[in-house]
Amino acid sequence: MSTYKEIVTKAVIGKGKKYFKNKYTLEASEKPSTILGCWIINNKFNGKLDNNDALVTGSFDINIWYSTDNDTRTNVIKETINYSDLINIKSKIDTNLNDAEIIVKALRQPECVNVNINNNEIDFEIEKEIGIEVVGDTMIKILTEDNEDEWENFDDDLNKKIDEEVKEDFIE
Repeated sequence: MSTYKEIVTKAVIGKGKKYFKNKYTLEASEKPSTILGCWIINNKFNGKLDNNDALVTGSFDINIWYSTDNDTRTNVIKETINYSDLINIKSKIDTNLNDAEIIVKALRQPECVNVNINNNEIDFEIEKEIGIEVVGDTMIKILTEDNEDEWENFDDDLNKKIDEEVKEDFIE
């Protein structure tokens, strides 16, 4: 005869991901002639649940290397950019997200995709993609059988014979 058993376990009960493309502007100390490079480092973030959404807050450091004085000198702008993004979570029906844990992943690290000079200002675009997994308690049902497997019988005489034939002081 078969029966069903219920097991309570932790599992991914909701997911979400979102692509972002944001524009920013920084003021240069000297009038830029040419943009020579743009690097993004130290991307840090965390998230928390907000109803059926995840609020991800974080920051990254941007370094923009540019030339001045008709490409005769160089300079670097270093700035920390803070962000706050809301990501919709798709969850299974009748799932309680209140006591759930949130896991935030950078599916695509922030990357500078476009940089332009506008007088003493530098306009740039950043692309990133963030993924969310919500882990919480859920219940699964499994089919079980009530019939137990039979135990194997071992021959005690065979075990006794093996014990008698084994020499404990085999190193002489």
